[in-house]
Amino acid sequence: MKISDVRDPAYFHKVVDCQWACPAHTNVPEYIRLIAQGKYTEAYMVNRESNVFPAILGRTCDRPCEPACRRSRVDDGDHKPVAICRLKRVAADLRGDISHLLPKIPKESNGKRIALIGAGPASLTVANDLRPLGYEVTLFEKQDKPGGLMRTNIPSFRLPEQVLSDEVGMILDMGVDIRYSSPIGSLRSLLGGDQGTGYDAVFVGTGAPRGKDLDLPGRTEAAARIHIGIDWLESVAFDHIHSIGERVLIIGVGNTAMDCCRTSRRLGGKDIKVMARRPRGYFKASPWELDDAEEEGIEIVVNYAPKRFVLENGKLTGMEFERLEWDSEAKKSRVLETVFLPADDVILAIGQENAFPWIERDLGIEFDKWGMPVVDQTTFQCSRPGVFFGGDAAWGPKNIIWAVAHGHGAAISIHNHCQGVPVEDRPSERSSLISQKMGISEWSYHNDYNPATRQKMQHVDLVERFRKLNVEVELGFTPEQTAREVQRCLNCDIQTAFTPKLCIECDACIDVCPVQCLTITRDGPEEEVRKHLSAPAVNPDQALYVSAPLPQTARLMFKDEDVCVHCGLCAERCPTAAWDMQKFDLLIPYAGAACTTSYASTLETLRT
Repeated sequence: MKISDVRDPAYFHKVVDCQWACPAHTNVPEYIRLIAQGKYTEAYMVNRESNVFPAILGRTCDRPCEPACRRSRVDDGDHKPVAICRLKRVAADLRGDISHLLPKIPKESNGKRIALIGAGPASLTVANDLRPLGYEVTLFEKQDKPGGLMRTNIPSFRLPEQVLSDEVGMILDMGVDIRYSSPIGSLRSLLGGDQGTGYDAVFVGTGAPRGKDLDLPGRTEAAARIHIGIDWLESVAFDHIHSIGERVLIIGVGNTAMDCCRTSRRLGGKDIKVMARRPRGYFKASPWELDDAEEEGIEIVVNYAPKRFVLENGKLTGMEFERLEWDSEAKKSRVLETVFLPADDVILAIGQENAFPWIERDLGIEFDKWGMPVVDQTTFQCSRPGVFFGGDAAWGPKNIIWAVAHGHGAAISIHNHCQGVPVEDRPSERSSLISQKMGISEWSYHNDYNPATRQKMQHVDLVERFRKLNVEVELGFTPEQTAREVQRCLNCDIQTAFTPKLCIECDACIDVCPVQCLTITRDGPEEEVRKHLSAPAVNPDQALYVSAPLPQTARLMFKDEDVCVHCGLCAERCPTAAWDMQKFDLLIPYAGAACTTSYASTLETLRT
């Protein structure tokens, strides 16, 4: 087998499962250790460099890091991941003043003007990355407040307005020229007409602003009591809607549907049903969103397909559904019966679409058959040089953390474009490995396995949370919960670094390994090697570590990176120091800067 190249940043990056799964590659183990030390400001800044909005994401993130968490694979207890998102909020809530730690803005402009369309997370991230480089950034927002869908589609009982405004304000206060109530009606005009004398680059971060409709009999006649989910949430957010009928049907079962049903509960809804076509295992909503809705008395009804809206005397009275029975894979169904469910209001939350009526089709921007711009997934540039897309505007609805990742990538391209560098020239990621050894068998990190179970988030009492629309439901972790949860992290960024020439093949490391992830055996095809491992390597997507030939027998050291718990026992037991525990730090490149590590830059700033 090919010898593993641990000098490649991607090798150990993939071993840090949470960071690998995060679109913005936030250094999760590092900020959890800082929280454990009570260094909340430093933990916040580690977060902010990569994900920009720690307080917002600590409440709203879809948490792609948590399903990847190693703890859920090796835990003998509840098999639940570390509460990474909850801990992010802890750092945000307890941080000190960070004004002196934010990027410094040069007094002089570099002469380049950038237009950002839509004040959502993608555009704000671009502004965050480009203002410190001296770019003049103008942000056009159709609403009278910034935040995009973070403001209009996430209810205030999940994301308080003050939390949103604080983090968005950090970016706007960098000197962004934001123009509220300024929807763009023509991209040609923004580009400076046919002469192209406008901005040096344009970034489109307008999201996916059009909710999908449901064309069924009765839709037109009952239009007054049928609402498009994202439009309805926006009307609630801007205080245009204050009530809803007692009987509410929510069509769809994604996260928008969860926000709609829980908002309905606070606006007067009493009998609220979320209607799903398929069984629960096929829902798009996050499991915790479903749990929160059901805690509030929302009924989730499965295997019901909407058939028509029912009216009496021109007034909506409910909907007719076909009750379905699905096969084992929920691909084929048959109708069991037709069922009527009463309703005063129906909210459609069945998806979102992009809409670009303001982009003229003769500007050299290629659109696909679905009306989406053709955007390069690496550079975020469309077919017209100097025009970039990101967030939901690029490839359809995702989530905030993906929009942030797009913003970072687009900012690199915009900087290249404005400096005359090909946008395809991407700065490379790098990495560092630093030994954590402090004594014969002592390490700079806490490497004991803690059997604590995942901590449960405490919620405001049901009666209290329904008194006002903006009562935040989640209370955050207590200090005791935080102390227990941080100890559940396995420190996956502390890597087992092996030096083959020092190995005497005594098998001490193999004997002491609690998960049997180490094997010394002959080389061969991977499928054969996997048969001879100490324990079966059940995840072929995670590579095996393969050493150079060992000096005694020319056999190889193999390690199943998928199940290693980074306990350091192999390094403690090794008599020749062939094994060492080394901290891996991914050095992430951003626009106009060399690769940086957030923790290192934060510490240096704090020291000075």
